[in-house]
Amino acid sequence: MKIEKLMTKNVITLPADASAYDAVKLMNKNKIGCLVVLHNNLVVGILTERDLLERVLEKCRNPKETRISEIMTKHVIVGKPDMEHIEATKVMFKNKVKKLPIIEGNQLVGIVTLTDIARATSIDKKTIELIQKLSNMHML
Repeated sequence: MKIEKLMTKNVITLPADASAYDAVKLMNKNKIGCLVVLHNNLVVGILTERDLLERVLEKCRNPKETRISEIMTKHVIVGKPDMEHIEATKVMFKNKVKKLPIIEGNQLVGIVTLTDIARATSIDKKTIELIQKLSNMHML
């Protein structure tokens, strides 16, 4: 199955100069676990709940003064809309990520999560095994 069939097309984004506080409000409002960070319509980072926990809360930083550019993950692993779900799962497993922004050309066109893949492919044993490993990657 192609990732373009699984991905969320309406990706919630924010600029790198937004505050961590703004990011938390946006994530809570949309009930999501990550935001893609854009600069001039290009992906420059991704901000996850884990980033906020480790780089703001644990460090006791002021979320209203902390810029996203200071705490986001800058090396963003991305996928392509025409890749197969198994290939995307392998990329996510190899890079230990659970969220994969989807890029076409240089433009963000969607995002797929491990949960999206699990929901769509729950009958595929090989995919289930990969997802289980990826879900437990913090234990590796």
